[in-house]
Amino acid sequence: MIYTLRGKQVMIDSDLADLYQVTTKRLNEQVNRNRNRFPFQFMFQLTEDEYKNLRSQFATSSGGGKHGGRRYMPYVFTEQGIAMLSAVLRSDIAVEVSIRIMEALVEMRKFLVANQELFSRLDRVELKQLETDKKLEEVFNH
Repeated sequence: MIYTLRGKQVMIDSDLADLYQVTTKRLNEQVNRNRNRFPFQFMFQLTEDEYKNLRSQFATSSGGGKHGGRRYMPYVFTEQGIAMLSAVLRSDIAVEVSIRIMEALVEMRKFLVANQELFSRLDRVELKQLETDKKLEEVFNH
């Protein structure tokens, strides 16, 4: 349920609402009532292209059905926005869920840092493979 968009780890409003055991409408109502607590760096609305890209991920990762049929583009929340949600929703469940989400985000960061060299090496291998593919294509097309 954690995605990387615009270089940030985010969660979608409907996924958060499910975790917090409230409706997406209620979650967004509370955000709107407390708008000053949610600056752009805490939450933002997806563009149509971002939403289409995520929907294609939903189709392969979670069945896709629960995110369809929206009248507006969903909001996504950064780590700071998720922490702020527990304050505006004011429930024990919201606090508990926010703690678990924060722990998951910290673990993801640790994993990325610990495997940064591996990811860098994979990038280099992929670039070399693309160069080789291009050279082979040029040979076969001439």
